[in-house]
Amino acid sequence: MRPSQARREAAARLRDAGVASPERDADLLLAHVLDVPLGRLPLVDDLGAGEQERYDALLTRRAAREPLQHLTGTAAFRHVELAVGPGVFVPRPETELLAGWAIEQAQSLEGAPVVVDLCTGSGAIAAAVKDELPHADVHAVEMSPDAFRYAETNLASFPGVDLRLGDAFEAFDDLAGTVDVVVCNPPYVPLEAWESVAVEARDHDPHLALFSGQDGLDAMRLLERRAAALLRPGGVVGAEHADVQGASAPAVFAATGRWLDVRDHLDLAGRPRYVTARLAR
Repeated sequence: MRPSQARREAAARLRDAGVASPERDADLLLAHVLDVPLGRLPLVDDLGAGEQERYDALLTRRAAREPLQHLTGTAAFRHVELAVGPGVFVPRPETELLAGWAIEQAQSLEGAPVVVDLCTGSGAIAAAVKDELPHADVHAVEMSPDAFRYAETNLASFPGVDLRLGDAFEAFDDLAGTVDVVVCNPPYVPLEAWESVAVEARDHDPHLALFSGQDGLDAMRLLERRAAALLRPGGVVGAEHADVQGASAPAVFAATGRWLDVRDHLDLAGRPRYVTARLAR
């Protein structure tokens, strides 16, 4: 079969299954099967029988709403490529904005800024920080043993990152009062919002990384306390939240009286996406 025909049929199949980006996913899966960059797909003359079989098998799994990244085994995040799969939260493009904020904050400091990534999951934010700021002193923690193994793999390319297995909201007592930047993509989905979560996330991402109490802010409250203990006076914290938490997430920080410059930030679609605050001196 000609690749162009295979791509058209694949995209139609994925569209019928409710996949949000059928054309893009069809192309990415075909490029994965052929082991070529996306830009070279138009140059491929024909699909062999084995390649067509592998492609069909992956399309069947994607049509069943298995995450694209689980099928390819990788996820792009800023300038790094991460190993991902069952047992670890697949990093989202929106989180790249939070990582960029953390990098900008650390970059503005003299010397080697101390950055802590709580709930690191695949190690995405920690890897991005170390990739773009090699001189930064980066620390990361993950509770799930399954996710921790992915973080170990991904952070192995960034020597010097301190990765620990444990509870993010009890970790790093040894760093208390010395951290410049705390960054976190915590679980934030309210339990009552189960049905509204995309099938790919609800059925395949670990629930530990998704759900956080009835209002989705249980982890945010724990983060507020832990960040206050870890940061030096004047240090900053940034945390992702759901788009419906643009007021309630900042309120977690504002209500304690410990924080200055509490503000919320929008993602590229104009939706509330992450909160930042500075520890009072």
